[in-house]
Amino acid sequence: MGFPGTWMTESESMVYRVVPKCACSTIGQIMYYSDHGAFFDGDVHDAEAGLHKWGFENSKPLIEANVKGHRSPTFTCVRNPYGRILSSFFDKICGIQRNGNRYRGNLVPQLVQRYGIEVGDPETGFEFDQIRSFRRFLLFARDTIRFRRPMEPDIHWSAMSSHISTFIVNGGRYDRIFWTETFNEGMQAVLDACDTPHSVDLATIPRFNESEGHGPKRAHPVEDYFDDLSMHLVFEMYKKDFQLFRYDFENPANKMPVGEVDLDEVHAKLGA
Repeated sequence: MGFPGTWMTESESMVYRVVPKCACSTIGQIMYYSDHGAFFDGDVHDAEAGLHKWGFENSKPLIEANVKGHRSPTFTCVRNPYGRILSSFFDKICGIQRNGNRYRGNLVPQLVQRYGIEVGDPETGFEFDQIRSFRRFLLFARDTIRFRRPMEPDIHWSAMSSHISTFIVNGGRYDRIFWTETFNEGMQAVLDACDTPHSVDLATIPRFNESEGHGPKRAHPVEDYFDDLSMHLVFEMYKKDFQLFRYDFENPANKMPVGEVDLDEVHAKLGA
């Protein structure tokens, strides 16, 4: 199976396991900049040169040799599950994608028909009941993760622990897992451990949110979207994420972690 979702700088200064909806665009641009002294012109997910990615055949042997030999600092980044699933909903379900279409073609019409989800329309300012629609989306997301129906779970809302575990199971080991909520501190610790061709000043790095501006703005605080049933569904989907990455399940309003990530525990529980 190898190391899907893994990126590495061309200088092999660092290795990153991508977790969707966890600052991956910004991290990719930082990696690109650290090698080339300039940002990739466009969405770094579209870059076909300047970064090694597992999806490129010529990159696979280089990434595999590096990871199995643990030759470079290796890291990933996680996010509060409440905020992450909300972001997935507004970006992938409600938003218009970079190609001008809805995400995954007929997915949204299918959700409208089968789950009664509303997504609004850019022509009318995306007016719809966000809370009601999001809670129906949660039922759909749970069905994909728990029952793999009506489709396999999408990478943007499948559990972070699922993404992170493939790297461990196939022979990789993380040196650091940090939180998007304390991004600069976590990313700085990664950079401090790396020998990069170009230095990176995180204070001046823009945030590359490629999904911003293509869909409705979130109209309410995070906690308003989650009633007791919604919290139950989220815990059913993301129990390991809350536990391993130390997020507060009891309080959706608290986006900050409540403890330190134990890397030995992560490797033991996700590497089995």
